[in-house]
Amino acid sequence: MNDVGMASKHRLAAFVAAVFCLLGGLLAQARDERKAAVGMRSAIEQLVLPGSELTTAPTTLKAPVALRIVKVWPHGTTFRYDLEWTGLEAGTFDLAKFLVRKDGSPTTDVPAIAVEVASALPAGMVEPSELQPTPAASLGGYRTLQIVAAIVWGIGLLAILFVGRRFRRPKAPVVAVPTLADRLRPLVEAVAAGKSDTAAQAELERLLVAFWRARLGLGEQKAVDAIMTIRRHEEAGGLLRQLEAWLHMPTPPRDVDWAKLLQPYRAVTAESFAPIAAPVAAAKPAVAAKEAR
Repeated sequence: MNDVGMASKHRLAAFVAAVFCLLGGLLAQARDERKAAVGMRSAIEQLVLPGSELTTAPTTLKAPVALRIVKVWPHGTTFRYDLEWTGLEAGTFDLAKFLVRKDGSPTTDVPAIAVEVASALPAGMVEPSELQPTPAASLGGYRTLQIVAAIVWGIGLLAILFVGRRFRRPKAPVVAVPTLADRLRPLVEAVAAGKSDTAAQAELERLLVAFWRARLGLGEQKAVDAIMTIRRHEEAGGLLRQLEAWLHMPTPPRDVDWAKLLQPYRAVTAESFAPIAAPVAAAKPAVAAKEAR
């Protein structure tokens, strides 16, 4: 073999040695945590296990260790694994018992992966010690705030019940305003029943004539002419003609529609009619009515 061939072999051997050194350095940096406290998460990285690919076995709530395969790589005819485990109770456990093969083949050739879980409690204690009772902190005067709120509420209620009543304005009673029809009806009923005297008959006639003289604008006419005009008027003459029938007919009609007879006088209040019906000459309308008849 010549010198050139020998030199090539030396270079190849040096390259392979450098690669193995690099891989050895990387593997040396892998985590290999086989001991931890209860509840602490730990890792075992770059672990080569023989046989076909492994996965975690089905677990239960009573399992003492929780195991998880973080990552897996082919490693020749085997596989390399990154494992993460958490001990749930103190003791020594074999993680290999929590692994199964994906193809269902047995795991008897998998070496033991022993881990130790240490308890954070003192020896002989299986549960945390009970907390010592301490007095509750003050709530910042909440009881005082309740008392003050109750007093303010009571003062407000008393103010509403007693002080507020003084400022309530009494409602004015609704007073029905008498109309001219209310004033005429007693007189008309007395005349119709034959229980009125001459003064009442004259008063009724005077009110009717005064009202219609003002309503129809007959103030400039003489009393006789005004009465004749009122008697002929369709609306104004209704009650006046009925009054004459009661006073002068031998058998005057008794069946009278009072609502229709007094309807024209309901729109006028007795108070507003008072100045018109002032008794200046009470007897004149009656006399004029008799002269007109």
